[in-house]
Amino acid sequence: MTTLTLTSRVGRRVGRGIGILVRNWLLFFALLGIWELATRLAESPFFPPPTEILSASVKLWFTGPASQLFLTDTVFDNVLPSLGRTLGGWLLAGALGVALGVLLGRSKTGMDYVGPLFAFFRSVPPPALIPVFIVLFGLGPGMQTGSIIFGAIWPVLLNTVDGVRSVDQVKIDTAKSFRTPRSYWVRSIVLPAAGPKIFAGLRLSLSISLLLMVISELVGSYNGIGRSLMDAQQAFDFPLMWSWLVLLGLLGFGFNAAFLAVEQRVLRWQPTRNGRL
Repeated sequence: MTTLTLTSRVGRRVGRGIGILVRNWLLFFALLGIWELATRLAESPFFPPPTEILSASVKLWFTGPASQLFLTDTVFDNVLPSLGRTLGGWLLAGALGVALGVLLGRSKTGMDYVGPLFAFFRSVPPPALIPVFIVLFGLGPGMQTGSIIFGAIWPVLLNTVDGVRSVDQVKIDTAKSFRTPRSYWVRSIVLPAAGPKIFAGLRLSLSISLLLMVISELVGSYNGIGRSLMDAQQAFDFPLMWSWLVLLGLLGFGFNAAFLAVEQRVLRWQPTRNGRL
C-alpha cells in the first residue's frame, strides 16, 4: 500500500467523521429550536423553554467562586456524591459479576444449580427491595450502593457466563494439551474471548446504575441528584427540575461516550472494530 493511498484513505475517514459530526449537531440544534418554539407557543408552566432551563442550570452550577472553578456548592454537595455512588456501585457490580461469571461459566453444573435462583432475583425490581436494603444497611450510602449493585450485577454476570461458555473448543483443547496454568488460561484466553459480551453487559449495567442512583436517593437521602430533583418538583420549580433532568441526560451521554471509547481501545483487536469483516 503506497503512502498516497494510505493518506487518501485517512482523509476520506476524517471527512466522513467530520460530516457525521456536523450532521449530528445540526440535528441537535434543529430539535432544540423546535423544542423552544413549541414550549413558547404552549406557554405551559410544566414545560419551560430550553433557554429558561439553561439559565437555571448556569445559576445552579456555574456561579461559584473562582477558587472552586466557578462551580457552586451544589455541585460538590449533590452532583459529586451521586457520581461517586453511581460509579462505585457499578465498579463493584462489574467486578463481582465478572468474577462469578467466569467461575460459573467454566463450571459444567454451576448454572444448573444457581440458574433458577438468579432468574428469581433478576425478576425482582431493585426499587422494590429498597426497604430491605434500608433494614440491612440503614439510610445512607450503604443502602444506595447496595441497591445499585443488586440491579447492575445481572447483565454483567449473565453476559460473562455466556461469553465464557462460548470460548472456542479448539483453544480449550490446546490449553489442556500444553498444560497451561489456570490463571494464565483465564487471563489470556478466556477473558479476551468473552470480552465483547462482558463489555456489552458492563455498558448496560452502567445505565442501570445511573437510574438506580436516582431512585435510591429519593428515599432517605439528604443530598444527591435524586433528592434535589424531588425537592425541585415539590417546590414546583419546574425550570430547576428540568435542569436536573437535563443533567441526568448529559451524564448518561457522557458515561456512554467514555465507555465506548474504552471499549473501542480494549477490543481493538477485533476485526469488526477496524471496519473489516
